[in-house]
Amino acid sequence: MFKEEVTNEKKIPIFSLIILLCFANNLYGAESSSDAPEYSRNSTIQFKSADSYEQVLQIWKTPEDINKWIAANFSYNKTRAVQLSETQRVKNVPSSIYHPSEFFTHKMGVCVDLSRFAVETLKRIDPHSEPKYLMIQFDPIQISGNTLRLHWLASFKRDGKHFYFADSKRPGYIAGPFNNTQEFINKYEKYRNRKIVSFRELESYQKKRRFKKQKRQTSSKNPIKKG
Repeated sequence: MFKEEVTNEKKIPIFSLIILLCFANNLYGAESSSDAPEYSRNSTIQFKSADSYEQVLQIWKTPEDINKWIAANFSYNKTRAVQLSETQRVKNVPSSIYHPSEFFTHKMGVCVDLSRFAVETLKRIDPHSEPKYLMIQFDPIQISGNTLRLHWLASFKRDGKHFYFADSKRPGYIAGPFNNTQEFINKYEKYRNRKIVSFRELESYQKKRRFKKQKRQTSSKNPIKKG
């Protein structure tokens, strides 16, 4: 979204290109399959600034207001991603998701911190957009010896269409419109190049004991049953 197209083509030696790619990977600190951003934050984006989160709730009105702030301010915390990994949860390592006001101050976190900020803020400023969490379960990957499989985004509706944003992989990007979530999931799986096992649309990021999984459709003979 924020990448510039190069109009003047120049030949770059293969060795130099490899060096540049390695440097970019170190700069962003992210494996290609991780939830870290694919590009750095864009500090040139114009957004409605505020001195506090409470003030934000008075001046922001739309998902776009939230999205512009995310594009200009969000930083991914790889260390925190490991702390919140499935491996650490099994070890009962204490962890908590940032409150929106806390996230607004730190401007740093992981996908679930970002989605909570977006969903809870949108519920305050534009509840008619029906903001929800979208929890995606990928095939698991290992990062620094820790298992990660869940990814979180925020969703909202407008004119009967579905939109998805607050994605730590591409902060500042709003995906949509889509007719339904399955349509988005099909496209998102190709974008991430990771198999999506299932997904859930939730009112809260907090775990509930009973919830029917919404498994992704694999064939026309096996339609999805919505929970």
